[in-house]
Amino acid sequence: MIDLNTQILATQSRGDWLRLRTLVNLRWLAVAGQLLAVVIVVGWLDISLRLDLCLMTIAASAAFNIAATLVTAESMRLSNTSAVATLLFDLVQLGVLLGLCGGLANPFAALLLAPVVIAATALGARSTTILVAAAACIILLLGFFNLPLRVADGTVLAPPDLLVAGNIAALLIAVGFVALYARRVARESDSMGDALLATQMALAREQRLTALGGVVAAAAHELGTPLATIKLVSTELVEELANQPALCDDAKLIREQADRCRDILRDMGRSGKDDALLRQVPALALVQEAAAPHRNRGKTIILRINGAPESAPPRQQPLVARAPETIHGLRNLVQNAVDFAVQTVWIDIDWDKRQLKIRIGDDGNGYPPDLIGRIGDPFVRGRSTESRPESRPGYEGMGLGLFIAKTLLERAGGRLTFANGTQSRGRLRRPPLGPVEHARPSGAIVEVAWPYASIALPDDGRAPLGENLRNEG
Repeated sequence: MIDLNTQILATQSRGDWLRLRTLVNLRWLAVAGQLLAVVIVVGWLDISLRLDLCLMTIAASAAFNIAATLVTAESMRLSNTSAVATLLFDLVQLGVLLGLCGGLANPFAALLLAPVVIAATALGARSTTILVAAAACIILLLGFFNLPLRVADGTVLAPPDLLVAGNIAALLIAVGFVALYARRVARESDSMGDALLATQMALAREQRLTALGGVVAAAAHELGTPLATIKLVSTELVEELANQPALCDDAKLIREQADRCRDILRDMGRSGKDDALLRQVPALALVQEAAAPHRNRGKTIILRINGAPESAPPRQQPLVARAPETIHGLRNLVQNAVDFAVQTVWIDIDWDKRQLKIRIGDDGNGYPPDLIGRIGDPFVRGRSTESRPESRPGYEGMGLGLFIAKTLLERAGGRLTFANGTQSRGRLRRPPLGPVEHARPSGAIVEVAWPYASIALPDDGRAPLGENLRNEG
């Protein structure tokens, strides 16, 4: 099961991530490049420019940098509004400089894409739209209003109108395409980072629970002898104090409380032991542990192993490692099936010499056909609201549960495939054919397959398991 605070993954929490000093350093690089370009054009290529206006424009950018460095702290991070204003300044400054140096005939006009790319990767959709609109306006203005480049003899270096129109169209398309492309890639990268963080949190939680179970088992083991001694002594006191009712009642109370402590520790110890024997378990026991939290949620869970019911398992079955990531991954898959099942969830365990397979299916509506190829990606709703049972109203899935399960099980060497059962989506729901114990899932099905040699542990009945571990508090 997942119990994550998804607010830490919200988009709003990503505000104020862009550092002002980063933009300042990039702007110094731009100032140096602009100065170098002006010097080369005027001094080497002998092209006439309004040098005074060009240097004033470059100086404005340098002044902005100096003011930002003196007034703000080095670690300051820009708010969304401040970042948009800063990038708009860079865009306008570059547009003015290009207007003084030939407009779109200047090969450096492609640099107008830089602020747009920064906005698309670091800011929100609204901020990116503002920067894209501003860049488009500047491109259109540069196409019609600019100072043409002139060589020393007065010859104007003006491209044909058709070429200018082509440059305008190309830059407008490039601004829109690059912004969309960069934003899409950035969002997928952020989603993957968030989802991996959620996976790490889920695995850490499972490992803490496993460690806690080991501590409880160790406590139960260590306290067993003292409690037995207390019970023995208190029983003897009850016999010896039979003629003193008040003291005899106290001795009985001590004995009862010792029994109560023993029962509490025994119940707690069932939830987790760090016994070397229980670090490797039969495949059926592993699946039963993963499905245990969901057996009392109003749905029938039918567990079959090589076609046989779990009450009569085969005498020989694979021995596997009791790994937290495997248990948590299977538990998430069972949870998802129970959430969307109408009445029944089937879990099948099958194996041969090549593979061990665990198949989990339900009698719900199945996965949406248009999303089945993306099931297991983060922040994708794997089951539509029309398959939502009444027992789970208001369900809003982000695909994190399936992503976490997929990531953890693949980390353990498994390979997941998602499919729909015999019931096609959009048709009236019909019950499975035949007895439900022998029926096949009619809704969503997920299969986890491991190479047998990679998951099955040797079990010759003679190999030592090693010493049991003691958890030191």
